[in-house]
Order: sequence, then structure tokens, then C-alpha cells
Amino acid sequence: MKKLFRQLSLTDDNYGSIVLRISFVIMMLPHGAGKLFGIFGGFGFQSTMQHFTENMGIPYILALLAILIEFISSLMILVGYQTRINAFLLASVMTVAGYMHIDNGFYMNWFGEKSGEGFEFHILAVGMMLTLAILGGGRYSIDNKLRKFCLLS
Repeated sequence: MKKLFRQLSLTDDNYGSIVLRISFVIMMLPHGAGKLFGIFGGFGFQSTMQHFTENMGIPYILALLAILIEFISSLMILVGYQTRINAFLLASVMTVAGYMHIDNGFYMNWFGEKSGEGFEFHILAVGMMLTLAILGGGRYSIDNKLRKFCLLS
């Protein structure tokens, strides 16, 4: 188990990961917080769950996981804890979300002319998270501190 933990925490001192981590969290954390707590213009947990399950037909457990992953994994990405796992979870959620938007076309709904948003945003988010899943947390991450600690012990 210790070896698996070490492998998943493995990262280096790169600066690129922190740029990706912070950029993504600035974008994603308000989405997750809005869904969970109703802040940043979000609808809150009850309304979001109702929309996901009743209007979109998403099973309750998957809707719950999506909301929790958006919020909790964003926080974990921010501090760089188990970055690879959390990045993969977020890439998975954003892949499914992009698929749910596919009928709205590629482009986002900048001018409110369509019934919904396209999936271009999701492609960008998935790309960012897959990059972090490959690179790890990088400099100034808990993963990096754990790596250094594990090398010493």
C-alpha cells in the first residue's frame, strides 16, 4: 500500500503544475461550491440534485458523486494532494458533462442564442486535468512534500 501511495504521489518540482492547478481551481471550485452550497450563483444541493436526477435522468448516486468530486477534488487539486487521482476524477466528471452538452454544439452560448452551452469548455477542462494526471502536483504541492518525506524515510 505504501508503494502505491508513493507512486500516486510521485511528482517533481515543475512550475507548470501549479499554474494548471490554480487556473483550474479558479474555474471549477465555484461550479462545485455553487452546486453544493448555492454560492457563486449556483442553485444549491437540493435544486442541483433535482435537476440532475429528474430533468437529466442521472442516477442519484452518480449525480451526488459528480457534485462532491467537483467540490472536494477541486480543493485537493488546489493544495496538490493526491493530484493524479483527483485530476483523473475531475477529468471523468468533465468528460461526462461534455457528453451531456453535445446536443448544444461545440461553442459555448456566449450570446444566449442557444438553449444550452456547447462542450468546448469541457474539452479544455479535461485537457488540463489529464495533464495534471500525467505531471502530478509539481512544486508547492502536498504531493511534492510527501515525495521528499518518503525519500528521506
